Amino acid sequence: MAPRPPAHHSKAAYTRRRLLVGGVAASVGALGWWAVREADAAYHDMLAWSGLDQGACNNTSRDVCGAPGANITGTFFSSYRHTKVTYRVGYPPGHGPGSEIPLVFMLHGFGGNHASGVAGYSPAQAAALQRDGVSLPPVAIVTMDGGQGYWHPHPDDDPMGMVVYELLPMMQRQGLGRRPGSVGVMGLSMGGYGAIAFAENHPGIFRAVAAISPAIFVTYEHVHYVNPGAYSSAAEFARYDAVTHTAPLRDVPLRVASGASDPFHWWVEDFEAALPSGSPAQFFYPPGAHNQDFFQPQAFPSLAFLTSHLASS
Repeated sequence: MAPRPPAHHSKAAYTRRRLLVGGVAASVGALGWWAVREADAAYHDMLAWSGLDQGACNNTSRDVCGAPGANITGTFFSSYRHTKVTYRVGYPPGHGPGSEIPLVFMLHGFGGNHASGVAGYSPAQAAALQRDGVSLPPVAIVTMDGGQGYWHPHPDDDPMGMVVYELLPMMQRQGLGRRPGSVGVMGLSMGGYGAIAFAENHPGIFRAVAAISPAIFVTYEHVHYVNPGAYSSAAEFARYDAVTHTAPLRDVPLRVASGASDPFHWWVEDFEAALPSGSPAQFFYPPGAHNQDFFQPQAFPSLAFLTSHLASS
C-alpha cells in the first residue's frame, strides 16, 4: 500500500500539483494513468459478478440486508440523452409506490448502467441495509442509465439534464423527494465525480452529496489519456472540472470516501483543498484501493450521511 499523503493541502500545493501533472506527464505520469485505466477495467469487471438481478446480497462483516422493499423498473425516452433510458426505483422496507419519502439518486461508475446498483446492492437492498443493528431512515434510491460520459453535458448527450429536468420531476410526481430539502445524490467512481458535478452545477436541488472513490481529474490531458470519451473537448473539461468550480458547495453537506491507495486519491485531495473555507464537507481516507472491497463497505455510511440531512416530514 502506498504511504498515505497528508489529508490537507494549501492552495499553493494544489497549484503546484496541477502544474506537475501537466508538466511531467510523459516521464512520471504514465504509471499513475495506467493504474487509473486498470481501476476502470476492474470496476467494469466487477459489474459482471455483482449478481444484482439475481437478488444477491454480498454483505460485509458489519452490514446486513434487511427484508428489502420493491425494486420497480421503468423506461422513458430522454430528450436530453436522445435515447431510451431505463431506471430502477428501490423502496425501503414497509414502503412502495405512493410513499412520500426522501429520494437519493445513485450515479453508476464507468461501464455501468441502471442495473449496477449501489456498490453491489440493488437499490431496494441498499435502502434496507443495517449496520450494527441500526437501520437507515426510509429513503428511496433511484439508479438510471447515464452513459459513459462522466455525467456532465456533452453536445449530443446530457445525462445531468436528464436527471434534473426529466427523472427528478417524474419521481416527485410519484411522491419521492417532493418535500423541500429531501433530494440527495451519491455516486461511485465516475458517478462520484458526477454527484459532485451535479451539486456544483445545480445548487439548491441536492440537499446533500456522497461520493465513493470519485474519479476526479485535474487536467484535460490527464483525463483524455485515461478516458478519451469523458470530455468532448478541453473547453468542456474547463466548464465541468470539479476541482475549479467548488464555490456552490460552500454550504452543501458532502461526504467523500477515497482509499489511500486509490489511483485517483491525490486528485481527491486536491478537490478537498479547493473547497471554500468553512465547507461542512467530510473526507475519509482509510486504507483501500479502487475496487469492490472498498466500495461496498462505504454504501451504508454514505447513505446514512445522506439520510441524516434529508427532510422526511
